[in-house]
Amino acid sequence: MMAPNGPATTVKAGKSTRKAHLAVSRVEPWSVMRFSFVISLVCFIILFVAVLVLYGILSGLGVFDAITDLITSLTEGGEGDELNLQPASWFSPGRVLGYTGLIGALNIILITSLSTIGAMLYNLAADLVGGIDVTLSETE
Repeated sequence: MMAPNGPATTVKAGKSTRKAHLAVSRVEPWSVMRFSFVISLVCFIILFVAVLVLYGILSGLGVFDAITDLITSLTEGGEGDELNLQPASWFSPGRVLGYTGLIGALNIILITSLSTIGAMLYNLAADLVGGIDVTLSETE
């Protein structure tokens, strides 16, 4: 029996590549701002978890207690000359993680704003020189 459309034939396509030459002439600043905010937020979460794990390891090994004892022994005055330092409070979990959160929040603000400003500057420069040429190729 024959196929309704005639004999069955197979057509092999040779290896061919298509290339497209494109120019990135504009980057949307709003899109860049959203993307950089999400990326910097993910980096903040990674930083916070890394500091938390590292703090737990160092605290478990007794590193902070040794540093506190060293600072206390170096700053003890012999004749009532106390410096009134409290090195144990320097390494408290609340202080370390609080500073990590503060630095992470500043990084989110800075990375997001600098990326958005960079997108605007790219758009200004692309208006002058035409943007960045990109060659895309498709292989099968």
